Amino acid sequence: MAEACVILDIGGVLELTPQTGWVQRWSERLQLSPGTVHERMSDVWQAGSIGSISEREVHEQLAARLGLDGPQVEALMADLWAEYLGTPNEELIAYVRGLRGKCRLGILSNSFVGARERETALYGFDELVEEIVYSHELGIEKPDPRAFEAACAALGVRSESCLFIDDFAVNVEAARAVGMQAHLFEDNAGTIARIAAHVDAGPR
Repeated sequence: MAEACVILDIGGVLELTPQTGWVQRWSERLQLSPGTVHERMSDVWQAGSIGSISEREVHEQLAARLGLDGPQVEALMADLWAEYLGTPNEELIAYVRGLRGKCRLGILSNSFVGARERETALYGFDELVEEIVYSHELGIEKPDPRAFEAACAALGVRSESCLFIDDFAVNVEAARAVGMQAHLFEDNAGTIARIAAHVDAGPR
């Protein structure tokens, strides 16, 4: 019988990440039409999410593709990270902290190169859970089944014993497809109740 396990997403779950409008502000500042920033940078953003590009290379591509100088690159990236990192979901984080020793705990996050260092410094997620699987380190993003399998493998648990929490339905469905239980995050109350039911049910 396997010990119960809970694996959580970060952005939109452990972090509250409303849109800040930084792309629109930069588009206006650079006198670019709406959509141009993402159009020029989409492959760079994708490369950063699977770790095939370094932070330095991201900065170089921003300068080359948007015509930015060094201070502008730093300012744009600061705005990007401000939205990406959001603010901590204190209630849920405190609840998860209280689960230590009661079940296995992990994180599976679609991420961007540089995320581990920043989230560790700001929020200490490395001390909240046993294992963090970041897409930019794994080279695979959710909803690829291999991402969920990697998270289970990192914790040494069977998928059936795991409850996965995410704010995107496609990822919740993908987790279920590999045998995990899964819950769509919509609010703290419902999510905490679902986790409690999973942990209280004991080994499975």
